[in-house]
Amino acid sequence: MGTVDVSLIKPELVFFDIDAEDADDLFAQLGARLDERGYIKDTWYDAVREREAAYPTGLACESIQVAIPHVDPEHIGRPYIAVVRPAKPVPFTHMAGLDVPVNAELVINLGLLAHAEDQVAVLQALMNIFMDDAKVEELRRQTTEEGMAETLARLCVEAAE
Repeated sequence: MGTVDVSLIKPELVFFDIDAEDADDLFAQLGARLDERGYIKDTWYDAVREREAAYPTGLACESIQVAIPHVDPEHIGRPYIAVVRPAKPVPFTHMAGLDVPVNAELVINLGLLAHAEDQVAVLQALMNIFMDDAKVEELRRQTTEEGMAETLARLCVEAAE
């Protein structure tokens, strides 16, 4: 498996306080925060909504329900991995096309410039984490932006080994 650039996981990209009714609302709030920090281009919001509609990213794992939305590199200002633990679970469409919503407790938004190879490494690492009850519990225990960023970065490194 490839390596994950964990330098892209930063406390300034961890958000615990987003209270969203649906994925579009979450994207609007996240987009505003990413934009003010210089991570995305003006086309990001429409692009992430269109991509999510065409290729849903909701994933119901045994331990946690997650979503891993992303966009093509031309909508990214500088690379990032944003982590959102919303105030309440946000419904996403199931990536397998199932007619049951995935109520995402955690949303990992990938903003990667070297699309294919970097994305595969990150997705593989995240899947290894989300399939492990103990690792999911470690993420759930985090209460600070710093703790979440450090824990997710460490777990990604471990998962890629």
